[in-house]
Amino acid sequence: MEMNYCMRCGQRLTTRPHPTDGVVPYCEGCGDYRFPVFSAAVGIVVLNPERTEVILVQQYGKKSNVLVAGYVDKGEDAEHTVRRELMEELGLAPEKIWYLGSHYYAPSETLMLNFAATVREREAHPNFEIDAWRWYTLAEAKASVKPGGLAERLLNDLME
Repeated sequence: MEMNYCMRCGQRLTTRPHPTDGVVPYCEGCGDYRFPVFSAAVGIVVLNPERTEVILVQQYGKKSNVLVAGYVDKGEDAEHTVRRELMEELGLAPEKIWYLGSHYYAPSETLMLNFAATVREREAHPNFEIDAWRWYTLAEAKASVKPGGLAERLLNDLME
């Protein structure tokens, strides 16, 4: 998505050479460059403490199995988002959280910050966003997510 208007004052943007970043959108009204804006979200591989099983969820009436995910709120650290999303969506508190890497998801212009988290509790308490959830072995989980998708890639990395 191309930026056409200033996010601060609403004026139509022009372009102007930037000293180090090439031609960049520029707001004549504010007198400042406007770099592309995108969302940030976390993707979470929820594991048991032994790291042999993973929770996959189904959301919003869809039958596809996906990882737990959620948008980072303004002013929030990604690790806090992991804790918040796990508690909000599944009622689970993570014991350990570690970073797996990032992936830019172009369809929604979102930078996915991917984490794994272990949880001790076996029984989730899902909120309205979760239609179904289940523990899977890593191999079962890999076989039940979209082939070639981010979830499959993260599960592959964990299985190596």
